[in-house]
Amino acid sequence: MTRLGEIAYRLPDSPESGQFLRNMRRLLADVPYACGGPADSVVLTPPAPVAARPVTTFRSAEVPAPEVALDIGRVIAPRGGGPVPHRDGVELTDLIQRLAGHVRRVDHTGVNLPARSVSTQEWDALVHDVASATAMYGYPTGEQWPFVLPSTTGELATDIRDFVVGREPRFELVHDSWASHPTWQFALWTTLTRTELEKLFPAPYGIALPGLEDVFRSVYLRPVWPDLELRFDLCFAIADGPSDWETGEWLVTAGGRIR
Repeated sequence: MTRLGEIAYRLPDSPESGQFLRNMRRLLADVPYACGGPADSVVLTPPAPVAARPVTTFRSAEVPAPEVALDIGRVIAPRGGGPVPHRDGVELTDLIQRLAGHVRRVDHTGVNLPARSVSTQEWDALVHDVASATAMYGYPTGEQWPFVLPSTTGELATDIRDFVVGREPRFELVHDSWASHPTWQFALWTTLTRTELEKLFPAPYGIALPGLEDVFRSVYLRPVWPDLELRFDLCFAIADGPSDWETGEWLVTAGGRIR
C-alpha cells in the first residue's frame, strides 16, 4: 500500500523565501516537535502515535512558485486568480512578536483551492489520490474540508481507533467556493483566550470566519508571493481539554474514513 510520508511546502529559492522560513522557525520555536533542518527548513513530526506519518516540512526548492509537494507524486501548485488583491494583513514578524511564548502546537496546515479554478473532476481526483495513501476523513458537517490524520502503517491499513493528543499536524484540503485565490492556512494552538486574541488582532487585521467564531481568530499576512494568500488560524486555549477535536475522535467517528 502506498503511504504518504511527507507534505512539503516548497518555496522558490529567493531572499524572500529564506526570510519567510527563518520567521517560521521563530514562530514555531516553542513547538516541541518542530525542528530546523538544513537551509532554514522546518520539519514537523507527529509526536503521537510513534512512527505516525506524514511529516510536514517547509523548505526552499528549485521551483518557480510556491507549491505543496506530496511524496506520492502529487504537486498542488497555485493557479488562477491573478495577483492577490490588497487586504489589511500583517507582517509575519508582527505576528511573531504578538504571539511570542504563546504558540505550543500546530493543529493543521492546509490548502484552499478556489472552485472557480479547480474543477469538481480535478478536486475528486486529488481527494481520491490522497485518501488512497492516508487516513483521510470527511468533515462531519458536510463541507468539502477533508482532513488527513497522521497514522501508523497498521492504522492506514485498518483505521484509527486510538484517540490521543499529538496526532498532528493534520492536513486539510478545501474546495473553496468563495475564494478567488489559492490559500495556505496554518492553524496554531495558543495559550491565549478568545478575548486576548481579539485584543491582539482587532479588526480588520484579525477576523472571525463564519461558523468558527468560537474556535479561532484568523489573521491574513500581507502578500509575500503575488498569487498566494497566507492565513493563520489562532486557536483559543481550551480550559477543560483535551477535546474530541484534539484527539481526532470527532473526525474519525462522525466524519468517517474516505476510501
